[in-house]
This record gives sequence, structure tokens and C-alpha cells, in this order.
Amino acid sequence: MPGTAHRKRRGDTPPPRTGSGEIETLRGFLDYLRTSIAAKVDGAPEPQVRTAGVPSGTNLLGLLDHLTSVERSMFLGDEVADWQATFQAAPQDGVADVVGRYREAVRRANEVLDGCADPGAPVPRPRTAGRPAPSVRWALAHMIEETGRHAGHADILRELIDGSTGR
Repeated sequence: MPGTAHRKRRGDTPPPRTGSGEIETLRGFLDYLRTSIAAKVDGAPEPQVRTAGVPSGTNLLGLLDHLTSVERSMFLGDEVADWQATFQAAPQDGVADVVGRYREAVRRANEVLDGCADPGAPVPRPRTAGRPAPSVRWALAHMIEETGRHAGHADILRELIDGSTGR
């Protein structure tokens, strides 16, 4: 298995302790997962970070590039014409570029969420091609699911690349 001689183990970060409010709890878990997946990609070696780790073509850098598009679509109203294309980072983009764009998308998404007090209200974003914005509750639950699923993929891909484990 590639990289097993240089196995690195990061300490596990326990789930967040959040306040008792619904939005605060959901945001706490989403931020926990966001931090986890960004850390999985940050510092990963080229070219392995963009090399498919499974037959479907999934690669570590592509996962984070995809999640950047999901954050921007969900909270900032960006339209995505081809979701499959978001799973591949541009050849000129390095790890720092993709991680930086993801963190910026998260920062901007959190600015939007900072103004949301009612979990049943729609996400205050530009209207997307005739589709109404989802509720804040739905958007946060979906982003936890989406980010958590891809963070799990990233755990496996990073371990295959250089043996790094932990979250």
C-alpha cells in the first residue's frame, strides 16, 4: 500500500459541544465537518491529491472542489451547470488554492448564516433559476450529510495516499 512506511496519525478531534439551540447545534456540527475535510486535503502531496483513488475517479482534491461548489450553491445562490465537473479541480490549481477557495466559501456561507435566526425561514440567497431557497434547517441538515459523506471518502483517500489518519 503506498505511503504506509510514512504513516502519520493526527489526533482525533471529538464532536463539538454546542449550545442548546437548533441552529447553533447544526452549525456546530457542520463547522466540525468542514474543518475535518479541509484538514484532510491541506498538506496532501501532489500529484496523488488529484489522482483517482477508486475506479469511479474520485480524488481528494476533487472532493474539496466539489464541496466548495455545494457551499456556494446552497448559501450564496451560485448556479452549477454540471455537478459532475465539480469533482475535478483545474490542473493549474494546487492544494493551497483549492483549500483557500473552500475556506473562503465557508466564511462567506457563515456570514449568510449569521443573519439566520429562524430555522424554518428560507436561506437568504439570490433566487436560483425559479427554484425557491430551502429552509435554513434543510440547508444545514443537507450540508452536514453532504460534507460528512465526503469527509468519510476523504479519510480513506488520504490514508491511501500517504497513510495519514485521524480527524
